[in-house]
Amino acid sequence: MNLTVLGATGSVGKSTLDVVSRHPERYRIFALTAHSADEALLALCERHKPAYAVLSGAQEDKSLRKRFATAGTELLCGRQALEQVAAAAEVVMAAIVGAAGLAATLAAARAGGRVLVANKEALVMAGPLFTRVAREARAEVLPIDSEHNAVFQCFSEKRFVRKITLTASGGPFRTLPLEKLATVTPDQACAHPNWVMGRKISVDSATMMNKGLEVIEARWLFDLDPARIEVLIHPQSIVHSLVEYVDGSVIAQLSNPDMRVPIAHALGFPERIESGARPLDLAALKSLAFERPDPVRFPCLRLAYEALQAGGTAPAILNAANEVAVDAFLGGRLPFSAIPGLIEDTLAAVPASAADGLEGILAADEAARRGAMSSMARLLGRAAA
Repeated sequence: MNLTVLGATGSVGKSTLDVVSRHPERYRIFALTAHSADEALLALCERHKPAYAVLSGAQEDKSLRKRFATAGTELLCGRQALEQVAAAAEVVMAAIVGAAGLAATLAAARAGGRVLVANKEALVMAGPLFTRVAREARAEVLPIDSEHNAVFQCFSEKRFVRKITLTASGGPFRTLPLEKLATVTPDQACAHPNWVMGRKISVDSATMMNKGLEVIEARWLFDLDPARIEVLIHPQSIVHSLVEYVDGSVIAQLSNPDMRVPIAHALGFPERIESGARPLDLAALKSLAFERPDPVRFPCLRLAYEALQAGGTAPAILNAANEVAVDAFLGGRLPFSAIPGLIEDTLAAVPASAADGLEGILAADEAARRGAMSSMARLLGRAAA
């Protein structure tokens, strides 16, 4: 089968290519994409020999095109090219981080193939639209986030499900005194205790916004009321999610924290294939711990539930404000402890509307980014005064 990897130079993209390289008889790489990391993308093309490569954030460059051609790959540039290669493959790994991956992930669903969703923002921003498009096109949507993939593996008939539980590590600041959060650095926030992830997602883990976004994603993936989606902190990151049934049974999926496990599950489904992950040794673990998230330490989780309850474009506004806040924190322009407040201010300032089509969702995203920038300017102005 032909496979397109959207976001091939990121951590999920690299893990996908590692799994695929173990099973060359199953998949042929059709296209690999990146935003602007031309050298990293070229190196992947030289190894995996895709028909196409896409640099979505680059302009046409004849010399660069020639270098890719030497590797046997045709280089395309611009965002529209993302949608083209997403719609042309039988299987698409949607692994672009943030709102930038929405249109291409929708294009993959509209094409009616198998869509492996690692880009949680597609369902956060456009859950009703994405699920409708996928349903109408009869696309096969398989979740890649370790938590959602775990639920998928444990999920039986919805009518028998009482609730699902998404687990979270708690990030690097789970036990840090609250008064020290204002002075943590980007490098500290990106030092995840269990997972190897990109910087943006690592910060989301530290604030637990990633879990809030996953709650919104789970609502659309599994068609469950938010009241039936719970979050627990599980510092070991071994139990990735649990499904509780009406008879009191709880089924969980366990594995070492390695994204190749859910990726291999989705690539091989309904069969099981080798992932390359280290086998789980339960005796060596000795214990597994769980605790409820502290709402004072992790207000972003509450904000995500509130945006989901508000509906419409509120989740898109939440996501955009978070992207602005995280980018500002990573750039040294905003303290870590100010991230939740900036998101909450933006949600209050930017009115939500119906999320019926892509144009309206993208308009809300843009309005939220402008609102977040204005809120940040006011916030920093007050701090300076």
